[in-house]
Amino acid sequence: MAYIIAFSGKGGTGKTTLAGLTIRYLMEKTGKVVLGVDADSNSCLNLAVGVEVHATIGGIRETALETIRSGSRPGGLTTEEIFDYQIKQTIVEASGFDLLVMGRPEGQGCYCAANNIIRKYTDKLADDYSFVIIDNEAGMEHLSRRTSSGVDLMFIVSDPTLKGIKTAKRIDDLIKELSLQTGQLFLIINRVKGPDDAVKLKDYAEGLGLIVAGVIPDDETVFDMDLNGRPVVEIPPESPSLKAFYAILDDVLKSRTASG
Repeated sequence: MAYIIAFSGKGGTGKTTLAGLTIRYLMEKTGKVVLGVDADSNSCLNLAVGVEVHATIGGIRETALETIRSGSRPGGLTTEEIFDYQIKQTIVEASGFDLLVMGRPEGQGCYCAANNIIRKYTDKLADDYSFVIIDNEAGMEHLSRRTSSGVDLMFIVSDPTLKGIKTAKRIDDLIKELSLQTGQLFLIINRVKGPDDAVKLKDYAEGLGLIVAGVIPDDETVFDMDLNGRPVVEIPPESPSLKAFYAILDDVLKSRTASG
């Protein structure tokens, strides 16, 4: 069974970047094929890891339902088998990792069905991978829909503001209120300007009862790569943000990466 790592937080905190870099880290440290799951309807994890997406869960759902409603079941497949086949067709296979993307459902309506499918098939696919990385949508709605239940490690990502840390605290409270099945739960404070700010923000977060895994410095390299359309997984090893994040992962995942 896979070890599942999820990222949560409000929009613009850099959680998708960190999810992509976690995929890179695990590929480098373990040599295992990693499954990335983009559980955000505004899909962009593929941009972080530098792959094209040909189909999404939201996009194929209506196609699968239309096939079922029309009665033209290929080869007499059951409803479950049709969905299984369609979902497997959406998985992007890349060098060292695979990617499953929720995307936007066609037509009007909520994302509940697509979320349910993502959760179900993440559970099913987990048996085939050592690690699964989930990039959740911004905010807290995915938690109320329990998309993130059953993860082994949750990183809440905050920007370098007191308001951002308060939002992280609300996410932490909601996880506990809903009794979600999460293992370890840590805060990462991203894009911090300097050591004085790092101390202030870390002390504030810990005063709220949050466990801070670490602080990542603001890094112009990440901004430049994003501006020029380059995948952030190609960030050079000497990048301050990469060094800081890898140090966090080394600390939190040392027992996991050692065992593979």
